[in-house]
Amino acid sequence: MRKHSVKSAAIVGATLLVVAACGTNKQEGGTAGGDCDTSKGTLTVGVVAPLSGNLSALGIGIKQSAELAVDEANKKCTVKGYKLAVSAQDDEANPAKGAQAATKLATDPNVVGVVGTLNSSVAQTVQPILRDKKIPQVSPANTNPSLTRGNDFLTAPKRQFDNYFRVCATDDLQGPYAANYLVEKAGKKKIAIVTDGKTYGAGLAAELSKQVSKKGGTIVGQETVGEKDTDFSGVIAKIKALAPEAVYYGGEYPAAGPLSKQMASAGLNVPLMGGDGIFDGKYIELGGKEGDLATSVGAPTESLATAKAFVDAYKAKFGKEDYAAYGAFSYDAANAIIGSLAKTVDGAAWDESKRDSMLTNVGSFGPRRRC
Repeated sequence: MRKHSVKSAAIVGATLLVVAACGTNKQEGGTAGGDCDTSKGTLTVGVVAPLSGNLSALGIGIKQSAELAVDEANKKCTVKGYKLAVSAQDDEANPAKGAQAATKLATDPNVVGVVGTLNSSVAQTVQPILRDKKIPQVSPANTNPSLTRGNDFLTAPKRQFDNYFRVCATDDLQGPYAANYLVEKAGKKKIAIVTDGKTYGAGLAAELSKQVSKKGGTIVGQETVGEKDTDFSGVIAKIKALAPEAVYYGGEYPAAGPLSKQMASAGLNVPLMGGDGIFDGKYIELGGKEGDLATSVGAPTESLATAKAFVDAYKAKFGKEDYAAYGAFSYDAANAIIGSLAKTVDGAAWDESKRDSMLTNVGSFGPRRRC
């Protein structure tokens, strides 16, 4: 967990961003690439993510990174006898839409796994639908601990969905890391919290709050805003009166950017900090100011030698480096599904009887560089 600077942002490790100005469809013959045998048909990797709306930049990065992994697997003939395809469904960052997307994928016997979701609240509706069909779900971005360890994850962890996996860190790591940085390194003892009330933001803020108290800091107040709100003057007036030394926002960049900008305009000149939900260039575009902070759920992609091939391949395929905060994680998630599928099929034909083995193989797939 080291710190470095670039013109628009700096990253500090669980990772911290300091913002500056931050049934099989058979086909006879055919090839997926080169001389691959695809005579057994096409199998599908599903994607569930927000492909429209305020969070679409993150969702598109997830979708395109999964497409890159599938494209590479087809060129390498990774799954013998099969061509792979991607079926990307737009959940609009909405749990009900996510359930519809998951239902659509779950009714397709050719779907072997799903990359997604972005939002923890959406994952809660998607998990049981895919579980009932024994379809592995590998999230590149969900950070709520209860998704893998149950609601009593601190005292009595219990796995609820054996089909659900993730390749990122969780809020019980991310929240305390942020608290430690604010209190111990930044010297901010009085912190106000603002959340959007959703599963992700509320959970992350709760973990931060507990750690702030342990470190001798004080949560001076907590307010809730709507994720689609644009005028934060009322909330800002309330927290300004509490004289906080920093504001922690539990939510995502569409609201966090304008909140930070309006704080500065109102004379509340303290840093705003958030989690991976604001770890995107869009946050800066929307008003994120000098000195604001964010944690991310893994090492910065651009700093990893092991990620260089992904970055270069993504740019070559899509023309620019817009894989966003979770692209590399999505690439890993898709490859976990693909690698597990190759092991499960192992030259034989895919059918429903393979699903239990597929879940076992996804669970044992590694290494996970960014967990």
